[in-house]
Amino acid sequence: MESWLPFFVIVASLAMVLQAVTLAAIYFQLRRQSRRVEQMAQELQAKVSPILSRIQLLVEEVHPQISSMVADAAHITHLARTQVQHADRVVGEAIDRLRMQLVHADQILTGALETVEETGLHIRRAILGPVQSVSALVRGIQTGLEFFRGNRRRTEAPQAETQDESLFI
Repeated sequence: MESWLPFFVIVASLAMVLQAVTLAAIYFQLRRQSRRVEQMAQELQAKVSPILSRIQLLVEEVHPQISSMVADAAHITHLARTQVQHADRVVGEAIDRLRMQLVHADQILTGALETVEETGLHIRRAILGPVQSVSALVRGIQTGLEFFRGNRRRTEAPQAETQDESLFI
């Protein structure tokens, strides 16, 4: 067993050397990659830096205009809202006035129609009443005269009734 000990020591030494070489290779590879990444970052920064500078200048130049546009838009919105509210109020008042005028016109027309109706009734009574009375008087006189003459017949009695009915309204 003691003869195996130097063999294990040699194998362990070789494994450690191999690990050291591997770690050194990894270190150098990482260092080389780090330099390449730094170089690419510097190139990118060199290309992006002028663009960012231009954008920053543009934003600084445009910022007051944008602020002014936003303020103007807010003012326009406020004015539009005020005008819409005013228009709504005016239209509402106009509709209320129109409604009141329609009610008033309806009352006037209703009163006028009632007056015309009453006037027509009074005219009918004033004209037809005396006409019926005169007509009844004339019929009475005719009937009386016929009675006194003796020309009255029983067959004419129904005819006289129909004539009287046509005069009755």
